[in-house]
Amino acid sequence: MEPEATPSQSGSVGAPEELTMVDAAELKRLHDEKQELQNTLVRRQADFENYRKRVEKERHHDRHRGAESLIEHLLPVLDAFDRALSVHHEGAASEDYRKGFELTRKQLWDALSKQGLSRIESVGKEFDPYFHHAIEQVETSEQKDGIVIGELQPGYLFHERVLRPAMVRVAKRRESN
Repeated sequence: MEPEATPSQSGSVGAPEELTMVDAAELKRLHDEKQELQNTLVRRQADFENYRKRVEKERHHDRHRGAESLIEHLLPVLDAFDRALSVHHEGAASEDYRKGFELTRKQLWDALSKQGLSRIESVGKEFDPYFHHAIEQVETSEQKDGIVIGELQPGYLFHERVLRPAMVRVAKRRESN
């Protein structure tokens, strides 16, 4: 059996007092490298999280754009139902048709409103060019200047964004002589 080698016999560095300047510099370099890698990892994780959030937001907007496009194409259908319901005819058959139109319009409206469509309330409100498209100014002494007094075509919001402004008549205060 061979005798065990001591640190001085094997040539290995084991005691702290035997550290050289090169070893301390190497330790500092490795520590700095480790810190830089950790910082890089944290930045990459933050970049990935930002990327994930951006992609999710883009998907959300893409879904809204698709639904918005479909709803824009359905608004004339909703307008047609409203026009059909505004006509009054006498007779039992006419009343049955009217009930059918009302039910179908309500189903269409419920489906659209669940997707985020809402109607812009215009009559009696102050004219707002963001929500209203003025078709006519009507001189009147009954309303103050700039109040919407009639709606020719309803306007709609889709998720709080104007999809179609309301076409309105606006009061213009009549000058008294």
